[in-house]
Amino acid sequence: MSAISGITTAAPRVLSLIPPMTQLNTPYPSTAYLTGFLRLHGVDARQDDLALKLVLRLLSQSGLASIQEAIKAQPTLIHTAPVESFVAQYERYAATIAPVIAFLQGRDATLASRIVTRRFLPEGPRFASLDVYVDDDGGDPLAWAFGALGINDRARHLATLYLNDLADVLRDAIDPRFEFVRYAEKLAASQPSFDLLADALAAPLNLVDTLLHELTLAALAEHAPTVVLISVPFPGAVYAAFRIAQTIKAQNPSIVIGLGGGYVNTELRELAEPRVFDYFDYVTLDAGERPLLALLDHLAGKRPREQLCRAFVRDEAGTVRYLNGATETDIPFNEVGTPTWDGLPITQYLSLLDMLNPMHRLWSDGRWNKLTIAHGCYWKKCSFCDISLDYISRYDAASATTLVDRIEAIIAETGQTGFHFVDEAAPPKVLKALALELLRRKVSISWWGNIRFEKSFNPELCQLLADSGCIAISGGLEVASDRLLDLMKKGVSVAQVARVTQAFSEAGVLVHAYLMYGFPTQTVQDTVDALEYVRQLFEEGCLQSGYFHRFTCTVHSPVGLNPAEYGVQLVPQAAGGFAKNDIGFIDPTGVDHDALGVSLNKALYNYMHGIGIDTNVQRWFLNQVPKTRVPKRFIEQALRGN
Repeated sequence: MSAISGITTAAPRVLSLIPPMTQLNTPYPSTAYLTGFLRLHGVDARQDDLALKLVLRLLSQSGLASIQEAIKAQPTLIHTAPVESFVAQYERYAATIAPVIAFLQGRDATLASRIVTRRFLPEGPRFASLDVYVDDDGGDPLAWAFGALGINDRARHLATLYLNDLADVLRDAIDPRFEFVRYAEKLAASQPSFDLLADALAAPLNLVDTLLHELTLAALAEHAPTVVLISVPFPGAVYAAFRIAQTIKAQNPSIVIGLGGGYVNTELRELAEPRVFDYFDYVTLDAGERPLLALLDHLAGKRPREQLCRAFVRDEAGTVRYLNGATETDIPFNEVGTPTWDGLPITQYLSLLDMLNPMHRLWSDGRWNKLTIAHGCYWKKCSFCDISLDYISRYDAASATTLVDRIEAIIAETGQTGFHFVDEAAPPKVLKALALELLRRKVSISWWGNIRFEKSFNPELCQLLADSGCIAISGGLEVASDRLLDLMKKGVSVAQVARVTQAFSEAGVLVHAYLMYGFPTQTVQDTVDALEYVRQLFEEGCLQSGYFHRFTCTVHSPVGLNPAEYGVQLVPQAAGGFAKNDIGFIDPTGVDHDALGVSLNKALYNYMHGIGIDTNVQRWFLNQVPKTRVPKRFIEQALRGN
């Protein structure tokens, strides 16, 4: 059939793929949602995780042998420290890789005792990071981070450093773009020109490309799809997604290939680059369910192409066109069905422990069933957020009954009771109803997710959520400054955040704060004061975890859409028809936020370990900064209601 018309009368067999690189500890949920939805509509739908499969091929005895051979085949290769360490200790790597993978997959827990001896694993440059843990008694330095009984945690952290050493070898000897998460993201992140990606795709296959090519062919042979959907959540999955599509086009041009996902929804909304369609037949925006049904109707000859829903195509003249002729509304969230992990190798994911930040470790530690409580954000006002886009602006919640039905179905399928609610901000009313329904049905789960620190989360609700299985929550304190929180339209104050975080902490829930620096008009004084608020929140036991992020302006946020309202001027973007998201801006304050950010995260790292909380915040900064204007007992008084 024609790649332009794409018409077929045969019943479709749809294969949804997770491309490298996303996550290694759990499947990215997009294919699970699409597969569950399509099966609900009677479609023969399959799914596969090529991200995990690629890593498992690379991190195997045969994979390491291939890396070694590739190094030997490059006589002019500069042996960096990771490469030199790998070559010198190759036999030890070859002997330990299989048991380490089994340990991280939870298939050989007893190996932990050997790993923590520090004599089992070959150690490369990544292990130098352990030097930051100081043990004045001369004992095991990791005991400072994990406690005397944290054998399994210590072993997983050491095993993760071991894998990171191997990732560095792949980067230095095989593919300079290689990373476990941000793989080749510079080719796609806010990249207006397609040229860099096109050049990379035209280059000969390296070892990583070759293994992905083989895995793609194996997936085609196993599933025999007529339609392949590739979901790309991050810029770090774009290059591999195009490589997968390239292989499919060469192997079987009749297979229809669609591209969608979070990256597409944020960065390709103004797509005009025709070369994208050398790889993909359709590029769809926003929630995938309605555009996908329209596409399948079109492929079955039941709908003209002009009636596609939120889809980019390339016409016969080679011009990219955006089609949104369908009049149907989006599928109600109550009716999108239950995600399914059937077909994904859920026993083979790697439970890593990369970040010692207690909240960040949940992202890589253990296999969580990812579930959405509602589509979109119920607040949708924050000025730094992409609130103009569908995935934020269109709020639609499922009922508590439906949510618990989905939870029970997922537990029955996976046998696992851990859930990560991946909402932008889980609505308190729905969380309360969900908690009551879980308790009523006596469904025992452990769950965590993101919220707004709003006053609805009083001590009674926080305790109810803890009783229902809540183990951790994260929320945006952003720049801890009432002036800037108001400018952000965050809808919270520092005092309110203190009371909410205390309520969660007293209920036994781990609390993580998303923190921000570099917001428009933020001064050095604002930054010093923000750190003082954070220090007091740790001092009062309101926070256990946090991380400072540098503010990034996006074209879809209120700051990007109306920069004058925030006192900044946007930097003109380069011309191009490909990706568009992050945008530079000129802030008249002229503050060196990058230098301040180093100090902020250093202070925060120490606070999380109970160190330096009684230290004057000025001492954390490399350069001279003004004294804080925050009263020393501000948070204490806020908690008392003063």
